[in-house]
Amino acid sequence: MQVSTSNNQYQIQGVNVLELCEKFDSPLYVYDASKMQEKVNLLKDSFKDVNVKIKYACKALNNISILKLFKYYGTGLDTVSIQEVRLGLMAGFAPKEIIFTPNCVSFEEIKEAVRLGVVINIDNISILEQFGHEYGNTVPCCIRLNPHIMAGGNHKISTGHIDSKFGISVLQTRHLLRVIKTNNIKVNGLHMHTGSEIVDSEVFLQGANILFDIAKDFPDLEFMDFGSGFKVAYKEGDVITDIADLGKKLTKAFHGFCKEYGKELELWFEPGKYLVSESGYLFVKTNVIKTTPATVFVGVNSGLNHLVRPMMYDAYHDIVNVSNPTAPTRVYTVVGYICETDTFGWDRKLNEVREGDILCLKNAGAYGFTMSSQYNARFRPAEVLIFEGEARLIRERETLDDILQNQVVIDFEPAKV
Repeated sequence: MQVSTSNNQYQIQGVNVLELCEKFDSPLYVYDASKMQEKVNLLKDSFKDVNVKIKYACKALNNISILKLFKYYGTGLDTVSIQEVRLGLMAGFAPKEIIFTPNCVSFEEIKEAVRLGVVINIDNISILEQFGHEYGNTVPCCIRLNPHIMAGGNHKISTGHIDSKFGISVLQTRHLLRVIKTNNIKVNGLHMHTGSEIVDSEVFLQGANILFDIAKDFPDLEFMDFGSGFKVAYKEGDVITDIADLGKKLTKAFHGFCKEYGKELELWFEPGKYLVSESGYLFVKTNVIKTTPATVFVGVNSGLNHLVRPMMYDAYHDIVNVSNPTAPTRVYTVVGYICETDTFGWDRKLNEVREGDILCLKNAGAYGFTMSSQYNARFRPAEVLIFEGEARLIRERETLDDILQNQVVIDFEPAKV
């Protein structure tokens, strides 16, 4: 999102954002397709010397039009529920382009994914045993390993440490191999995901070396999946993952492993936040300016029901006043309209905010709408995709009918006195 030099108004791909809010109302989620394509291209270019496959982690943003967009950009799909699998198939992905990596689901969900023909990724020895009993070597599977590496920006999104519920511990490798041999299971992939917001290439290499060492005991591998966790910038000066540096180092290490292994494998990644976070913007309208003895609050027409990350993860989202971009700055705390502590940003320096002004929360593409709710009986926002300079509505704003849709209304007779 840039300020036009001609009229000092914010634009996305040349589209005036205030006109978007006027047309589609607020709160409003807006996604910039060109930013998503830029990220996909950077990953492909950084790993051009290996057979890389990008599987978009659709839990970050699963609107079916977004899934179709990533299909158009040439990615596969990473899914964590059978519903996401079905959305992916509806969006046009071939089953073999979809990897299914659930956690703590019933075996019935695994069997449904097998029936749908997608790549199965198993992170639990109990489920693996059931899988072997059911399919033997007739259906291959990938194994998700926990490398016991602590990485990630928040403990809630660190998934590779020893206390994590994700993956089969590398310390259980001996037992894992016995289960595979006893049940005649064909393992065609190994998977690892240490967490989100990893900035150090050495963390990936550390995990890769663990996986390379274990892979020697798996003769039928076709791919190795290193998950994701690439760090994006939330504010000016943020340290981010150097994808080009990672590509150079991991490509070299992967080639060395493949030569030792005896065949060239595919290298998979599962980026979610990395691909969509910076493409997304949440536009909200200022309802009130409330001054207290300690704070000047900007109260907006949105809240944790639309973007829960600041309250759930202490996540930082840059906030700008798009209605008054040239005004002097003041310090505000931006809060929502939900009936509990509901803060988007503390002590933010913003161009002077007036009631009615439109504010923009940046980096709202990942885990924004997908984690939204109808808390306080509030409606979820509309979603708009800007593709090749054109704004397209990809989800209508909810109405009261949406809140009542699955409720069963019971009428009660007046009590008899």
